[in-house]
Amino acid sequence: MAQKSGPTKWGIMGAGQISHDWAVGVSTLSSEEHKIVAVSARKLESAQTFAKEHSIEKSYGSYLELVKDPEVEVVYIGTIHPEHLKLGKLALDHGKHVLCEKPLCMNVKETVELVNYARNKKLFFMEAIWSRFFPAYLKLKEELEKGTIGEVKQVIVGMGLQFPEENWRRSKELGGGTVLDMGTYCCQFATLVFPGLKPEKIVAAGHLNSSGADDSSSATITFPGGKTATLMTHSAVNFPCEALAIGTKGTLKLPFPFWAADKIETPEGTLTFEVPKSDKRINFWNSTGLSYQCKEVRRCIQNGLTESPSLTLDETVLLAEIRESIRKQIGVVYPTD
Repeated sequence: MAQKSGPTKWGIMGAGQISHDWAVGVSTLSSEEHKIVAVSARKLESAQTFAKEHSIEKSYGSYLELVKDPEVEVVYIGTIHPEHLKLGKLALDHGKHVLCEKPLCMNVKETVELVNYARNKKLFFMEAIWSRFFPAYLKLKEELEKGTIGEVKQVIVGMGLQFPEENWRRSKELGGGTVLDMGTYCCQFATLVFPGLKPEKIVAAGHLNSSGADDSSSATITFPGGKTATLMTHSAVNFPCEALAIGTKGTLKLPFPFWAADKIETPEGTLTFEVPKSDKRINFWNSTGLSYQCKEVRRCIQNGLTESPSLTLDETVLLAEIRESIRKQIGVVYPTD
């Protein structure tokens, strides 16, 4: 397919913290390849403030106005995940490609519904698991494929970050819970290290908070071939937040923050990758690296692909299945279930 000249034109749904960092990330890319043309929020004032801060021409007080804008080619959905199903469909219905924040949806049922919807529309669609596109992750994949650490038998990954009681991540009503949030990063590391394998068994336990969301989880997943993944999440204490792939000939480690890793520790030594630089404030670690996935979105669209080979929609469904098994064993039930 012939590559379209000119920049990929983005529209943003949601004007919160992650959308801010995402826009900062995009600002580190070439303006000849990426341009944010509009932002939308539930309140026009929020969109206007955001637009001013990020030098975006158009701001809308509704998501419908954004998807009706003919200039917008790709929509980035940065709202809380209980809204993703509805907003994903809205964008697709108006012929827009979509990059949607993780977790894609609240449960497996919604995830399958949205994935099928996107496939039927034949538009590009990807869950925004930005980790996958970091140079450290690409290097990890390369080392695994080369057999640097032999046959990988064990994955150990834990993400624990202390959040205050009133943080949305601890509210079941807002789609909180560590498994949906941090668990996505842990699960995607396991499925990256064990590509194409389906879990044989998932055993999980954890603790619920007063809202009914999980404050912690610990899961053991067995895969075919004697392979095991141990995944842990926590919102009341800080973990080292490292991810390890352990093989018969050694270990590969992504140190803190493993989900946005700028380093990889190999048997030969540590390799460091500099994340894009910006003088603008950011809310989360290394989040200028949100730009890496945007380059992949552009590459796929220009080549006529409707999903990324590095993060297929089938894998997005698998991640939803693993998360759902873990949180249901802990006792988390969302209204959408």
